Amino acid sequence: MNKKKSNIPKGTRDFNSDVMCKRNFIFQTIKSSFECFGYSPIETPAMENISTLSGKYGDEGDRLIFKILNSGDYLSKATFSDQIESKSLTKQISEKALRYDLTVPFARFVAQNRNDIIFPFKRYQMQNVWRADKPQKGRYREFFQCDADIVGTKSLLCEIELIQLYDDVFTKLNISGVKICINNRKILSGIIELMNATDRFDEIVILLDKIETLGQENLYNLLKEKGLAKDSISKLNDFLNVSNLEDLSKLMQSSKIGMQGINELSYVYNAVNNVKLKTAVLQFDVSLARGLDYYTGCILEVKSSAVSIGSIGGGGRYDDLTSIFGLNDVSGVGISFGVDRIYLVMEELSLFPKNITDSTKLMFVNFGEKESLYCLPIIKQLRDSGVKVDFYPSSDKMKKQFNYADKKGIKYVALVGEDEILSGLLTVKDMQTGNQEKYTFDELMKKII
Repeated sequence: MNKKKSNIPKGTRDFNSDVMCKRNFIFQTIKSSFECFGYSPIETPAMENISTLSGKYGDEGDRLIFKILNSGDYLSKATFSDQIESKSLTKQISEKALRYDLTVPFARFVAQNRNDIIFPFKRYQMQNVWRADKPQKGRYREFFQCDADIVGTKSLLCEIELIQLYDDVFTKLNISGVKICINNRKILSGIIELMNATDRFDEIVILLDKIETLGQENLYNLLKEKGLAKDSISKLNDFLNVSNLEDLSKLMQSSKIGMQGINELSYVYNAVNNVKLKTAVLQFDVSLARGLDYYTGCILEVKSSAVSIGSIGGGGRYDDLTSIFGLNDVSGVGISFGVDRIYLVMEELSLFPKNITDSTKLMFVNFGEKESLYCLPIIKQLRDSGVKVDFYPSSDKMKKQFNYADKKGIKYVALVGEDEILSGLLTVKDMQTGNQEKYTFDELMKKII
């Protein structure tokens, strides 16, 4: 029998201990900021009903949802015909899917738990999501999102707070060149209205969302190929070449929804700049689209000019998302941190603290059963005091035990043999200097804490 090489699905990853220590550093930094800003944690299931997720991300997003086959003989209840298509068959054999993001499940959570929630409700959520996307650097099929949302208020103070939250996290992580791009979906609605292409809104927004990779000329050519009128493309060009809100306002005068978007955006933009951010820069970007269907107001995207990797965060206002689940008039706004890309940025810029993976401070050498039984109460006392202690599990040769401690980066090694048991002292070797000294328990505690 041939043995198959074991591997993992494309677009997923294993994380070793060194990587996890660095990821945990990012998680803990984000979590501390979430809680400092008054957000409370929740979790939702890894899978949702397909009906919960479908139709919320646009046609392109829907194609990236990972479907889960029904349990058991999933084909037994399916109806086949000569005209059957994969889409209709999928509905018969799959009722659940892995969550695509954290926002739609959160909207479902709010609607389902409306009687137990105090509004406005501020939540944070840090969990995996899955997308059947083409894997590439910084883009995976399974990845982690850290979200903060406020639901139950239309106040633009929420947008201001979330921008400050972004600034707080990226300042703590010491990531330079952070640019928080901002736009408003109402402005996009106004632009497309003035282009006389309201019925093509979704199509145009999806392409606008890719303008950074396409470039303006390719964008215009694609729109021309899709049958958009020359005058409409010319009007779009006028808007995309605007660099400030004042000039945009002059072009938008005849669009009511567009002016509403400009007023909202101006309020947020001016308020943030008056308060002043610590390190990030807030920048208006009229081409910012955020292709997800549920956004209705201000939209945000975060990038770092220090590394070319795409966005490291994004979010926006959604007014109608909970109504899909039967809860009307509950507006929300939220942001997400792309942990995987943040990790790549910090790794490339060498921003992780030194010795971040040195988790174990002290290791006890194993001399045998008698010595082990003597050491166990001492080790327990050290651990109860918060010291990270390892105990080698078997009485292997000293060289092997010391090599283990050295490879793990353990700073101190305790040697407790017959002499130490008789004297009540602990022999401790400093693995960095090679020095070896004897200590009482209290002296050892002072040295290593």
